[in-house]
Amino acid sequence: MPEFITHVATIEIPVSSLDKAIPFYKEVIGVEVEFKGERNAMLTFRKKGVPTIFMVETEEIDRISFRNTNNDVEHSIIDFYTADLKGFHEWLNTRGIEAGPLNVHPENGSGGFGFRDPDGNLLSATNVLHKGQ
Repeated sequence: MPEFITHVATIEIPVSSLDKAIPFYKEVIGVEVEFKGERNAMLTFRKKGVPTIFMVETEEIDRISFRNTNNDVEHSIIDFYTADLKGFHEWLNTRGIEAGPLNVHPENGSGGFGFRDPDGNLLSATNVLHKGQ
């Protein structure tokens, strides 16, 4: 089978206001603005192979997350990597950003937690790197 898909190119996120969302993503996630249109914006990490973030300003009220019906846990669909999970969690809390509990495996130190952007989109942070990352 030919290799058509090689990586994730872009993650699309609905927001109610680009003017509120862009500063949050720049400060918290560390992205730069590639371009900003009237109702959309492209944000980038400026690293090879890392997806861009395309924001679309919309009045739609549905936000990104899903509930696992097996255990009733709400999941994000985006996990951002950080080497300093505890430090990032504390940093978010000092800024009043809604962050869930820090879940770290006691034996290997791997884990993560969820946090929300200004529109209530559920995002996650993890210190887990997978093969090829």
